[in-house]
Amino acid sequence: MARGLRRARRCRLRRALRRRPHRRRAGGDLPGGRRDRRGAAVIAATPYDALPADLVAELTAAGLDPRRIYAAIVDALAEDLPPDGTGVDVTSEATLPDVSATGDFGAREDGVVAGLGIAAMVFHYVLGDAVLISDRVPDGTRVRAGDVVLRVAGPVKGLLIAERTALNFACHLSGVATATAAWVDALEGTSARVLDTRKTLPGYRELQKYAVRCGGGVNHRFSLSDMALVKDNHVVAAGGVLPAYEAVKAKYPDLQVEVEVTDLDQLRILLDAGCEQVLLDNMSNELMAEAVAINAGRAVLEASGGLTFERAREVAATGVDFISVGALTHSVKVFDLGLDLEES
Repeated sequence: MARGLRRARRCRLRRALRRRPHRRRAGGDLPGGRRDRRGAAVIAATPYDALPADLVAELTAAGLDPRRIYAAIVDALAEDLPPDGTGVDVTSEATLPDVSATGDFGAREDGVVAGLGIAAMVFHYVLGDAVLISDRVPDGTRVRAGDVVLRVAGPVKGLLIAERTALNFACHLSGVATATAAWVDALEGTSARVLDTRKTLPGYRELQKYAVRCGGGVNHRFSLSDMALVKDNHVVAAGGVLPAYEAVKAKYPDLQVEVEVTDLDQLRILLDAGCEQVLLDNMSNELMAEAVAINAGRAVLEASGGLTFERAREVAATGVDFISVGALTHSVKVFDLGLDLEES
Protein backbone atom coordinates (compact mmCIF):
# COMPACT_ATOMS: atom_id res chain seq x y z
CA MET A 1 0.00 0.00 0.00
CA ALA A 2 2.85 2.40 0.86
CA ARG A 3 4.33 1.85 -2.61
CA GLY A 4 0.95 2.52 -4.23
CA LEU A 5 0.44 5.74 -2.26
CA ARG A 6 3.90 6.93 -3.18
CA ARG A 7 3.29 6.17 -6.87
CA ALA A 8 -0.08 7.97 -6.80
CA ARG A 9 1.39 11.02 -5.07
CA ARG A 10 4.24 11.20 -7.55
CA CYS A 11 1.80 11.05 -10.45
CA ARG A 12 -0.30 13.86 -9.01
CA LEU A 13 2.73 16.05 -8.43
CA ARG A 14 4.14 15.40 -11.87
CA ARG A 15 0.84 16.41 -13.44
CA ALA A 16 1.06 19.67 -11.47
CA LEU A 17 4.61 20.44 -12.54
CA ARG A 18 5.89 21.94 -15.73
CA ARG A 19 7.82 19.27 -17.50
CA ARG A 20 10.91 21.35 -18.15
CA PRO A 21 13.87 19.63 -16.54
CA HIS A 22 16.81 21.94 -15.99
CA ARG A 23 20.04 21.39 -17.80
CA ARG A 24 22.89 21.00 -15.40
CA ARG A 25 25.55 23.65 -15.30
CA ALA A 26 29.23 23.02 -14.93
CA GLY A 27 29.82 21.78 -11.42
CA GLY A 28 26.52 19.93 -11.30
CA ASP A 29 24.30 22.79 -10.09
CA LEU A 30 20.82 23.28 -11.44
CA PRO A 31 20.04 26.84 -12.54
CA GLY A 32 18.83 28.65 -9.43
CA GLY A 33 18.80 25.45 -7.50
CA ARG A 34 21.98 24.88 -5.55
CA ARG A 35 23.02 21.25 -5.15
CA ASP A 36 25.31 19.54 -2.73
CA ARG A 37 27.81 16.85 -3.70
CA ARG A 38 25.08 14.25 -3.41
CA GLY A 39 22.98 16.15 -5.95
CA ALA A 40 20.41 17.15 -3.31
CA ALA A 41 18.78 20.58 -3.36
CA VAL A 42 20.11 23.00 -0.75
CA ILE A 43 19.24 26.55 0.26
CA ALA A 44 20.86 29.20 -1.94
CA ALA A 45 21.33 31.44 1.13
CA THR A 46 21.03 34.60 -0.93
CA PRO A 47 23.04 37.39 0.75
CA TYR A 48 21.03 40.28 2.15
CA ASP A 49 22.58 42.76 -0.29
CA ALA A 50 21.50 40.54 -3.22
CA LEU A 51 17.81 40.65 -2.30
CA PRO A 52 15.52 42.66 -4.64
CA ALA A 53 16.01 46.33 -3.81
CA ASP A 54 12.32 47.12 -4.32
CA LEU A 55 11.32 44.49 -1.75
CA VAL A 56 13.78 45.85 0.81
CA ALA A 57 12.52 49.40 0.16
CA GLU A 58 8.90 48.29 0.53
CA LEU A 59 9.51 46.67 3.92
CA THR A 60 11.46 49.70 5.10
CA ALA A 61 8.66 52.04 4.04
CA ALA A 62 6.23 49.90 6.05
CA GLY A 63 8.20 50.64 9.22
CA LEU A 64 10.00 47.29 9.33
CA ASP A 65 13.69 46.47 9.63
CA PRO A 66 14.52 44.26 6.61
CA ARG A 67 17.82 43.12 8.13
CA ARG A 68 16.07 41.83 11.23
CA ILE A 69 13.52 40.08 9.06
CA TYR A 70 16.31 38.54 7.01
CA ALA A 71 17.96 37.25 10.20
CA ALA A 72 14.63 35.81 11.39
CA ILE A 73 14.20 34.01 8.06
CA VAL A 74 17.71 32.56 8.27
CA ASP A 75 17.00 31.27 11.79
CA ALA A 76 13.62 29.86 10.80
CA LEU A 77 14.98 27.97 7.80
CA ALA A 78 17.84 26.61 9.91
CA GLU A 79 15.19 24.74 11.88
CA ASP A 80 14.36 22.82 8.70
CA LEU A 81 17.80 22.51 7.11
CA PRO A 82 21.11 23.28 8.89
CA PRO A 83 22.92 26.25 7.35
CA ASP A 84 26.09 24.19 6.88
CA GLY A 85 24.42 22.30 4.03
CA THR A 86 24.39 18.92 5.76
CA GLY A 87 20.60 18.68 5.80
CA VAL A 88 18.44 17.27 3.02
CA ASP A 89 14.71 17.45 2.37
CA VAL A 90 14.52 13.69 2.22
CA THR A 91 10.86 13.56 1.18
CA SER A 92 11.26 15.84 -1.83
CA GLU A 93 14.55 14.23 -2.87
CA ALA A 94 12.89 10.82 -2.86
CA THR A 95 9.67 11.76 -4.63
CA LEU A 96 10.20 14.75 -6.93
CA PRO A 97 11.95 15.14 -10.28
CA ASP A 98 14.23 18.09 -11.01
CA VAL A 99 11.65 20.29 -12.68
CA SER A 100 10.19 23.77 -12.38
CA ALA A 101 6.75 24.47 -10.98
CA THR A 102 4.35 27.29 -10.35
CA GLY A 103 2.33 27.57 -7.20
CA ASP A 104 -0.43 29.78 -5.87
CA PHE A 105 -0.70 30.96 -2.30
CA GLY A 106 -4.45 30.91 -1.81
CA ALA A 107 -6.66 32.22 0.97
CA ARG A 108 -8.84 29.47 2.39
CA GLU A 109 -11.00 31.84 4.41
CA ASP A 110 -12.01 35.50 4.40
CA GLY A 111 -9.67 37.91 6.15
CA VAL A 112 -6.88 40.47 5.92
CA VAL A 113 -3.44 39.46 4.69
CA ALA A 114 -0.10 40.56 6.13
CA GLY A 115 3.45 39.31 5.82
CA LEU A 116 3.35 38.48 2.12
CA GLY A 117 6.44 40.60 1.50
CA ILE A 118 8.21 38.57 4.16
CA ALA A 119 7.05 35.37 2.49
CA ALA A 120 8.51 36.70 -0.76
CA MET A 121 11.83 37.30 1.00
CA VAL A 122 11.84 33.67 2.15
CA PHE A 123 11.63 32.46 -1.45
CA HIS A 124 14.32 34.90 -2.58
CA TYR A 125 16.60 33.69 0.20
CA VAL A 126 16.08 30.03 -0.65
CA LEU A 127 16.15 30.27 -4.44
CA GLY A 128 17.94 33.50 -5.31
CA ASP A 129 17.33 34.63 -8.88
CA ALA A 130 15.75 31.29 -9.79
CA VAL A 131 12.40 32.29 -8.32
CA LEU A 132 9.79 34.48 -9.98
CA ILE A 133 7.20 36.09 -7.72
CA SER A 134 4.07 37.71 -9.11
CA ASP A 135 0.48 38.63 -8.29
CA ARG A 136 1.33 39.54 -4.68
CA VAL A 137 -1.51 41.51 -3.14
CA PRO A 138 -0.56 44.38 -0.81
CA ASP A 139 -0.49 43.70 2.91
CA GLY A 140 -3.64 45.01 4.55
CA THR A 141 -5.85 43.83 1.69
CA ARG A 142 -9.15 42.20 2.59
CA VAL A 143 -9.41 38.90 0.74
CA ARG A 144 -12.03 36.23 0.25
CA ALA A 145 -11.68 32.48 0.42
CA GLY A 146 -10.30 31.28 -2.90
CA ASP A 147 -8.36 34.45 -3.71
CA VAL A 148 -4.77 34.03 -4.90
CA VAL A 149 -2.56 36.34 -2.83
CA LEU A 150 0.89 35.37 -4.15
CA ARG A 151 2.26 33.32 -7.04
CA VAL A 152 5.70 31.72 -7.15
CA ALA A 153 7.58 29.91 -9.89
CA GLY A 154 10.90 28.11 -9.75
CA PRO A 155 12.61 24.75 -9.07
CA VAL A 156 10.00 22.67 -7.27
CA LYS A 157 12.35 21.32 -4.61
CA GLY A 158 13.41 24.82 -3.63
CA LEU A 159 9.80 25.99 -3.55
CA LEU A 160 8.92 23.22 -1.13
CA ILE A 161 11.93 23.97 1.08
CA ALA A 162 10.70 27.56 1.39
CA GLU A 163 6.99 26.75 1.60
CA ARG A 164 6.49 26.10 5.31
CA THR A 165 8.64 28.98 6.54
CA ALA A 166 6.91 31.40 4.15
CA LEU A 167 3.51 30.15 5.28
CA ASN A 168 4.44 30.34 8.96
CA PHE A 169 5.21 34.04 8.66
CA ALA A 170 2.26 34.90 6.41
CA CYS A 171 -0.36 32.78 8.20
CA HIS A 172 0.54 34.12 11.64
CA LEU A 173 0.74 37.76 10.62
CA SER A 174 -2.44 37.51 8.53
CA GLY A 175 -4.11 36.03 11.60
CA VAL A 176 -3.12 39.09 13.63
CA ALA A 177 -4.31 41.43 10.88
CA THR A 178 -7.60 39.55 10.50
CA ALA A 179 -8.31 39.56 14.23
CA THR A 180 -7.50 43.26 14.43
CA ALA A 181 -9.80 44.04 11.50
CA ALA A 182 -12.63 42.19 13.23
CA TRP A 183 -12.26 44.42 16.30
CA VAL A 184 -12.01 47.51 14.10
CA ASP A 185 -15.21 46.50 12.32
CA ALA A 186 -16.94 45.94 15.65
CA LEU A 187 -16.15 49.52 16.68
CA GLU A 188 -17.25 51.10 13.40
CA GLY A 189 -19.41 54.14 14.00
CA THR A 190 -17.86 54.89 17.39
CA SER A 191 -14.91 57.15 18.21
CA ALA A 192 -12.92 54.36 19.87
CA ARG A 193 -9.89 52.79 18.20
CA VAL A 194 -8.26 49.41 18.68
CA LEU A 195 -4.90 49.44 20.45
CA ASP A 196 -2.37 46.64 20.79
CA THR A 197 -0.10 45.82 23.75
CA ARG A 198 3.37 44.49 24.53
CA LYS A 199 1.92 41.01 24.99
CA THR A 200 3.72 39.81 21.89
CA LEU A 201 5.55 36.61 21.02
CA PRO A 202 9.26 36.87 21.91
CA GLY A 203 11.18 38.21 18.95
CA TYR A 204 8.02 38.93 16.94
CA ARG A 205 6.96 42.30 18.34
CA GLU A 206 7.93 44.38 15.32
CA LEU A 207 6.17 41.99 12.95
CA GLN A 208 3.05 41.55 15.07
CA LYS A 209 2.62 45.27 15.57
CA TYR A 210 3.04 45.72 11.83
CA ALA A 211 0.24 43.20 11.30
CA VAL A 212 -1.94 45.13 13.74
CA ARG A 213 -1.45 48.22 11.57
CA CYS A 214 -2.36 46.17 8.50
CA GLY A 215 -5.63 45.28 10.20
CA GLY A 216 -6.45 48.91 10.96
CA GLY A 217 -5.34 48.98 14.60
CA VAL A 218 -3.07 51.40 16.44
CA ASN A 219 0.25 50.56 18.07
CA HIS A 220 0.85 51.19 21.76
CA ARG A 221 4.47 51.56 22.88
CA PHE A 222 7.05 49.25 21.34
CA SER A 223 9.51 49.30 24.21
CA LEU A 224 9.80 50.29 27.85
CA SER A 225 11.64 53.47 26.88
CA ASP A 226 9.06 54.78 24.39
CA MET A 227 6.75 56.12 27.09
CA ALA A 228 5.94 55.54 30.75
CA LEU A 229 3.05 53.27 31.66
CA VAL A 230 2.49 53.29 35.41
CA LYS A 231 0.88 49.99 36.38
CA ASP A 232 -0.40 48.61 39.69
CA ASN A 233 3.01 47.41 40.89
CA HIS A 234 4.53 50.84 40.26
CA VAL A 235 1.65 52.44 42.18
CA VAL A 236 2.18 50.13 45.16
CA ALA A 237 5.93 50.75 45.19
CA ALA A 238 5.53 54.53 44.92
CA GLY A 239 2.76 54.76 47.50
CA GLY A 240 -0.12 55.77 45.25
CA VAL A 241 -1.04 56.94 41.76
CA LEU A 242 -0.09 60.56 42.42
CA PRO A 243 3.41 59.89 43.83
CA ALA A 244 4.05 57.46 40.97
CA TYR A 245 2.93 59.95 38.33
CA GLU A 246 4.89 62.81 39.88
CA ALA A 247 8.03 60.67 40.16
CA VAL A 248 7.98 59.90 36.45
CA LYS A 249 7.31 63.53 35.48
CA ALA A 250 10.12 64.71 37.75
CA LYS A 251 12.68 62.35 36.22
CA TYR A 252 11.43 62.50 32.61
CA PRO A 253 9.52 65.79 32.26
CA ASP A 254 9.12 65.56 28.49
CA LEU A 255 8.05 61.92 28.39
CA GLN A 256 4.52 60.77 27.65
CA VAL A 257 3.02 59.20 30.78
CA GLU A 258 0.00 56.93 31.12
CA VAL A 259 -1.25 55.76 34.51
CA GLU A 260 -3.47 52.78 35.26
CA VAL A 261 -6.43 53.34 37.59
CA THR A 262 -8.95 50.96 39.07
CA ASP A 263 -11.45 53.44 40.54
CA LEU A 264 -12.82 56.92 39.97
CA ASP A 265 -11.05 58.51 42.93
CA GLN A 266 -7.68 57.64 41.36
CA LEU A 267 -8.90 59.13 38.09
CA ARG A 268 -9.89 62.41 39.76
CA ILE A 269 -6.50 62.69 41.48
CA LEU A 270 -4.64 62.23 38.22
CA LEU A 271 -6.83 64.64 36.27
CA ASP A 272 -6.24 67.32 38.90
CA ALA A 273 -2.50 66.69 38.54
CA GLY A 274 -2.66 67.19 34.78
CA CYS A 275 -2.19 63.57 33.68
CA GLU A 276 -2.93 63.38 29.97
CA GLN A 277 -3.43 59.65 29.49
CA VAL A 278 -5.23 57.21 31.80
CA LEU A 279 -5.81 53.47 31.53
CA LEU A 280 -9.14 52.29 32.97
CA ASP A 281 -8.40 48.80 34.22
CA ASN A 282 -11.09 46.12 34.56
CA MET A 283 -13.95 48.56 34.94
CA SER A 284 -17.59 47.82 34.22
CA ASN A 285 -19.30 49.59 31.35
CA GLU A 286 -21.20 51.77 33.81
CA LEU A 287 -18.03 52.79 35.65
CA MET A 288 -16.26 53.59 32.39
CA ALA A 289 -19.16 55.77 31.25
CA GLU A 290 -18.92 57.67 34.54
CA ALA A 291 -15.15 57.99 34.08
CA VAL A 292 -15.71 59.51 30.63
CA ALA A 293 -18.12 62.04 32.12
CA ILE A 294 -15.67 62.98 34.89
CA ASN A 295 -12.83 63.26 32.40
CA ALA A 296 -14.75 65.67 30.17
CA GLY A 297 -12.15 65.39 27.42
CA ARG A 298 -9.16 66.34 29.57
CA ALA A 299 -7.18 63.10 29.17
CA VAL A 300 -7.00 60.28 26.65
CA LEU A 301 -8.83 57.28 28.11
CA GLU A 302 -7.87 53.69 27.35
CA ALA A 303 -10.07 50.75 28.37
CA SER A 304 -8.24 47.54 29.22
CA GLY A 305 -8.62 44.29 31.09
CA GLY A 306 -11.29 41.64 30.78
CA LEU A 307 -12.53 42.90 27.43
CA THR A 308 -14.18 40.42 25.09
CA PHE A 309 -15.06 40.78 21.45
CA GLU A 310 -18.76 40.51 22.31
CA ARG A 311 -18.43 43.42 24.72
CA ALA A 312 -16.33 45.61 22.43
CA ARG A 313 -19.06 47.82 21.06
CA GLU A 314 -20.62 48.39 24.49
CA VAL A 315 -17.26 49.52 25.83
CA ALA A 316 -16.71 51.82 22.84
CA ALA A 317 -20.15 53.32 23.40
CA THR A 318 -19.04 54.59 26.82
CA GLY A 319 -16.91 57.18 25.03
CA VAL A 320 -13.39 55.89 25.73
CA ASP A 321 -10.74 56.76 23.16
CA PHE A 322 -8.99 53.40 22.90
CA ILE A 323 -9.67 49.75 23.63
CA SER A 324 -6.47 47.75 24.16
CA VAL A 325 -6.58 44.07 23.27
CA GLY A 326 -3.73 41.76 24.26
CA ALA A 327 -5.34 38.84 22.45
CA LEU A 328 -4.50 40.42 19.10
CA THR A 329 -0.94 39.21 19.53
CA HIS A 330 -0.63 36.76 22.42
CA SER A 331 -3.14 34.11 21.37
CA VAL A 332 -4.38 34.87 17.88
CA LYS A 333 -5.64 32.17 15.51
CA VAL A 334 -3.53 31.77 12.39
CA PHE A 335 -5.06 32.65 9.04
CA ASP A 336 -5.55 29.74 6.67
CA LEU A 337 -3.30 30.11 3.64
CA GLY A 338 -2.06 27.27 1.49
CA LEU A 339 0.32 26.68 -1.40
CA ASP A 340 -1.16 24.76 -4.31
CA LEU A 341 0.88 23.65 -7.30
CA GLU A 342 -0.72 24.47 -10.61
CA GLU A 343 -1.30 21.88 -13.29
CA SER A 344 0.34 22.68 -16.58
